[in-house]
Amino acid sequence: MRKFGLIGYPLSHSFSPAYFAEKFEREHIFDCFYDLYPIENISDFANLIISNPGLEGINVTIPYKKSVISFLNEKTEAVEKIGACNCIKIKNGSLTGYNTDVIGFEKSLSSKLTGSHTKALILGTGGSAAAVEYVLIKLGIHYSFVSRNSETGKRSLSYNELTKEILGQHKLIINTTPLGMFPNVDKCPGIPYEFLTTDHYLFDLVYNPVETLFLKKAAEMGAITKNGSDMLVIQAEESWKIWNEI
Repeated sequence: MRKFGLIGYPLSHSFSPAYFAEKFEREHIFDCFYDLYPIENISDFANLIISNPGLEGINVTIPYKKSVISFLNEKTEAVEKIGACNCIKIKNGSLTGYNTDVIGFEKSLSSKLTGSHTKALILGTGGSAAAVEYVLIKLGIHYSFVSRNSETGKRSLSYNELTKEILGQHKLIINTTPLGMFPNVDKCPGIPYEFLTTDHYLFDLVYNPVETLFLKKAAEMGAITKNGSDMLVIQAEESWKIWNEI
């Protein structure tokens, strides 16, 4: 039996096992199994690999997309530049890191982009934010990070610094934080939603629930919205291609 899985913590919200189970059934793949591997600390990763010799591929989610890199034997150019990995191929004991978030995000984001979306705010500074940054650079979209505390010397703002003028200049806003993710559905990033317009496009990497409070507040102001469902499916399929060398 070929084994694949997902590491992260916690993993109760994950769609991956159900998605791959349905994929295996739909495509009549009977020799594969996908499981969850919740680890409380990235230091447990090495033991996980040792104790599961049949593992051929691993997806990586919050909070280990950056810290898992130290365990890799090889990594792609995207992982090198981004400093984040969300997909690992294991072959002959060697771990190669990939980033399929960039492909999923670019394809999903582009479907609703317009000429108004030339400047963006990236909410959060974790591994997913790095993948978003990589894509925005590729698309020629100027951006600033937003976090609880702005960082000196970095293109960064704090939530308290977001004004009507800044939101007026940045029509694309991407949430890369887990705020609003099930079960904490009553939370959302602290941006001034009252300054949003119909020209704004708010993209949430969170996919559970389908409409986060972040997206609900944006929709109430007439903004374009999209969640992370399409992105997740695209990156899952890219992972499958990597693991099977398609």
